[in-house]
Amino acid sequence: MRTQVGIIGAGPAGLMLSHLLHLQGIDSIILEKRSREEIEGTIRAGLLEQGTVDLMKKTGVGERLMREGHFHEGIELRFNGQSHRVNLHDLTGGKKVTVYAQHEVIKDLVAARLNVGGKIIFNAQEVSLHGIETTEPKIQFHYDKDSELQEISCDYIAGCDGFHGPSRPSIPNSVRKEYQKIYPFGWLGILTEAPPSAPELIYANHERGFTLLSTRSPEVQRLYLQVNPNDDITNWPDDRIWKELHARLEINGEWKLTEGPIIQKNIVPMRSFVCDPMQYGRLFLAGDAAHIVPPTGAKGLNLAIADVQVLARALDTYYATGNEELLKRYSTICLRRVWKAERFSWSMTAMLHRHPDHTPFEQQIQLAELDYVTSSRAAATTLAENYVGLPIEWQAGEKEETIAGFLYNE
Repeated sequence: MRTQVGIIGAGPAGLMLSHLLHLQGIDSIILEKRSREEIEGTIRAGLLEQGTVDLMKKTGVGERLMREGHFHEGIELRFNGQSHRVNLHDLTGGKKVTVYAQHEVIKDLVAARLNVGGKIIFNAQEVSLHGIETTEPKIQFHYDKDSELQEISCDYIAGCDGFHGPSRPSIPNSVRKEYQKIYPFGWLGILTEAPPSAPELIYANHERGFTLLSTRSPEVQRLYLQVNPNDDITNWPDDRIWKELHARLEINGEWKLTEGPIIQKNIVPMRSFVCDPMQYGRLFLAGDAAHIVPPTGAKGLNLAIADVQVLARALDTYYATGNEELLKRYSTICLRRVWKAERFSWSMTAMLHRHPDHTPFEQQIQLAELDYVTSSRAAATTLAENYVGLPIEWQAGEKEETIAGFLYNE
């Protein structure tokens, strides 16, 4: 098989990259180790920045998002028994965020690719990369464990295959530098069949630990509790979960948490991770293959989409003009935004979670930070700008929210 860009991974990064390349007349093939049913059925959280929503709308995959997404113009921060609203819309000149689950984004992008004959090879096994330092790298794989070895020749490879995929380890250890922080807490997440308890997301700092109240639909809600990452989910029967949620979300007033049947629950650890560089030879990393953020700042999916916007523009420039300058700067452009998102996610995590080693002094500093963020317009604006999404900085003084205008010559 032969294509211009071989893409490993059919998550948001790989699918959006293939979609953008198609709009630019560039051929690609996606390899995905799971089935279509698995990637579309794995329930994942999704909070989309303004730029991500704009890109989906302008590139023709935002119709269902605009119909079914939940648009939030603010968030609530709760601490000391009080609730404080941060008005994202007013603080950022009209921007907002949209609650739309990641698996719904994947469904929209898969449908868009298949509707125009895009090639996605599901259930690809034993995927490996070869010749990434040459001008014609190759991807090898099996359709199943008993099938013959298959090979795709391409000009470039996009590694969008997550933290455990084969792409990042293909960059030599002597070149690759990795930064990581493991947090001493995890999140117990639940899905519950219940109507919304609040119109917007609630982030709560409580002496018993952090809590997040989110939403999925008018009938299903998503909530999280800070727990020990090594805890066993069997130690958390439903009644204990609801008791803890009530305690941590309680405020002085009439607000009430609405309960319902819990249909899913699990515990996930939290970490920050960055790979530098995000490119080597003809290989480019995007999304979780290159970086991971704690979910507190809701940056994971949005960083993946930002990465592939840069890569799609760089590839289009190369194929149209032969100029490789943007391709050479891919890692520099992406990492500048990645590290700002890492900083924001870390700061939100530090501000809202109770660290097991915190002294009373450090706990008071944490509450003072929350008080400052909710009482100073300057501090609230900084939070809001980061929360709705920072622009891509192509170079000093040149910022662009998305490449939608570039694609359509607007």
